[in-house]
Amino acid sequence: MGCSFQRLENSLGACDTRSPMLVHLGPKGLHCEKGGFHVDPARGVERALITHAHSDHARGGSKEYLCAAPGAGLLAARLGSRARIRGVPYGERIRLGDVIVSFHPAGHVLGSAQIRMESEGEVWVATGDFKRDHDLSCAPFELIPCDTFITEATFGDPSYEWDNPEGVCRSIFDWWEEVRADGATAVLFCYALGKAQRILAELTRFTKRPVLVAPEIERLNYCYREEGVALLPTRDVASCSVESFRGELLVTTPHFFQDRSGSALAGLGRIQTAFASGWAKTGRFGSRTYHRTFALSDHADWPSLLRTVEETGARSVYVLGDSSERLSQTLRKKGVYASRMLPDSERHRGSSCEMTVQGELFGNLSRS
Repeated sequence: MGCSFQRLENSLGACDTRSPMLVHLGPKGLHCEKGGFHVDPARGVERALITHAHSDHARGGSKEYLCAAPGAGLLAARLGSRARIRGVPYGERIRLGDVIVSFHPAGHVLGSAQIRMESEGEVWVATGDFKRDHDLSCAPFELIPCDTFITEATFGDPSYEWDNPEGVCRSIFDWWEEVRADGATAVLFCYALGKAQRILAELTRFTKRPVLVAPEIERLNYCYREEGVALLPTRDVASCSVESFRGELLVTTPHFFQDRSGSALAGLGRIQTAFASGWAKTGRFGSRTYHRTFALSDHADWPSLLRTVEETGARSVYVLGDSSERLSQTLRKKGVYASRMLPDSERHRGSSCEMTVQGELFGNLSRS
């Protein structure tokens, strides 16, 4: 087994659920009482630290928002002009209550950040969503050594291992070329924030042709360009005539057409459709809905999750997400104290989870 007994011993000491935790999962989300803030709260709080501007992480109703400076424009676009938003440069340390806080690149989307929290010599890091792959549209992931690591596990399963993203984007361009040569319109569905801009940035490697985009995507493109991200020239599809679509690439979201008339796609003439998402990796996602799928994700894949935990040197790991237990079990087999991040209501109910973790760790040690 690739770890020392000392690391196991330290990990077991860290898993006493009755000991104070710098960050815990309360009814409004991740909460740091000593700092007087929440991370990506589920509803309004006094002070919210936001890892990135996706709607499942950035919600309205809080009195004050702090985020990484490159993402402040996107957060304002998400929350509206009345939101009180403070952008903090990457790496700059600020004091909140008794905690020193800093934002560090997560590589997920523009302005995405891991949040480093330090108090009484202990360092905790909450990743938010992150990826390790190269991306022209945002700052690359920064590895932060820490004692406790709170990680996502969106793709926390061994079946998810990404192909080279530049090769995937080349495949998207080649598909567009094929559809263009056939005299049809290429319609690529993807998420409006992050995925669309990543594709528009990556395609600059292969062409300078303009691309049609849904209005929501065009609005977010402005924020990217304001931060100096180079994208292909784009035109809002809502302001273009149908006659101009032949041979074009239209980057859009599924709900853009759902919100319009049911015949919106038919109005484009002859089309070929595709979807870009990490969920396409299984080979089943979208196979009956789209002509093509491209497995392109803005999250860490399984090998990246394992590598990142190891490289942080964290003694304790808490996992968020639907695949949290799979990742936790795998990490425990490697001798790391790891468990899914339990809400306070479950964490204080008893020590059964702690006993399970300790039992697995000691069992692995006896077999090593």
